[in-house]
Amino acid sequence: MHSRTARTGTVQVQGGVGLRVLRWDGRMPGFVLVHGLASNALLWHGVSEALSGSASGDVGGHAVTAIDLRGHGASDVPESGYDTVTAASDVAAVIATLGLDRPVVAGQSWGGNVVMELAADHPDLVAAIALVDGGWIQLQDTFASWDKVLQTLSPPDMSERSWSTMPAMIRAAHPDWADWAIEATMANLRELPDGGVHARLSREHHLSILRSMWDHSVTDRYADVRVPSLLVPAGSRTGAKAAAVECAAAALAGSEVRWYEGADHDVHAQHPGRLAADLIVLAERATLRANVGDL
Repeated sequence: MHSRTARTGTVQVQGGVGLRVLRWDGRMPGFVLVHGLASNALLWHGVSEALSGSASGDVGGHAVTAIDLRGHGASDVPESGYDTVTAASDVAAVIATLGLDRPVVAGQSWGGNVVMELAADHPDLVAAIALVDGGWIQLQDTFASWDKVLQTLSPPDMSERSWSTMPAMIRAAHPDWADWAIEATMANLRELPDGGVHARLSREHHLSILRSMWDHSVTDRYADVRVPSLLVPAGSRTGAKAAAVECAAAALAGSEVRWYEGADHDVHAQHPGRLAADLIVLAERATLRANVGDL
C-alpha cells in the first residue's frame, strides 16, 4: 500500500505515548491529516499520494504527515486520554515535535472535531483547517440522551465474523473503492488466533471518545478559530447535517463549503484525488491570507 516515498515513524506525545506517523516529503507547504473514530492513518493514503505528487512521480509536491491517534492503527494504547481535547493536544504535539511550519490540518468525521479543537486551542500552529464530513458533529443536538447514543453508535459485535470474509464485506459496502482503501479499512481490525476479528480500538476506548463527543460542545469553539476553513460534507444537502454545516460555515472565519453529494462518509477513501485538489486550493488560500491578509 505504501508509496516508495512514504516514511513511517513514531512521535512521543504527553505521557510518553508513541503515535505512528506516515510522512511524505514535499517542497511545498505541508498538510497534517487526522482520521476519524475507530479508523487509522492509512485511509488517507490516496489523498497523501495526490498531495505529495508521489503517485505521479512529481518531486515538488506538498509534504504530508498522517497520524494514527492513540489507541488506533499502530500507535500505543495507553489506559487514558480517549477524548477530543486530548486527541487535539496529541496532534499539536506531533506538529511541534516534527517542527512543521503551520501546516493545513484536515480531519475526517470525529477527526474534524479534533481539528476544530486544535485550531481553537493552538491558533499559531495551523495555517488552515479542513473538516471532512465532521467538525460540526454535536451529539447532543442529534440524540435525546446518552442512552440513545449508546444504542445507535456503539461499536458492532464482531464475535460472529471471520477475518477471511471481512475484505468481501467491506468491498460489498464500498464497491467503488480502490484496493488500497479496502486494505486500509482492514487495518482497523486485528486477526485473532482462531481466525476471528477484533477491532483495534477497544470498546471501552471507543465509548470514551463517544462520551467526550456527547459532553463536549464543538459549536462553542467556532468563534475561537481564526484561520481559513474548508467544510467538506458528504451526502444529501438536506436535513440535520445541512443545518449543522450551515451553522458552522456562518460562524467560522473565512469558511468555504464543498458538498460531495452522494459520497460516502469516508470521502477521503472514495474521492482522494478530488479531495486533494480541494485541499490544495485551501492551502493556496491560506498562503494568500498570510501574504496579504486576504481570506
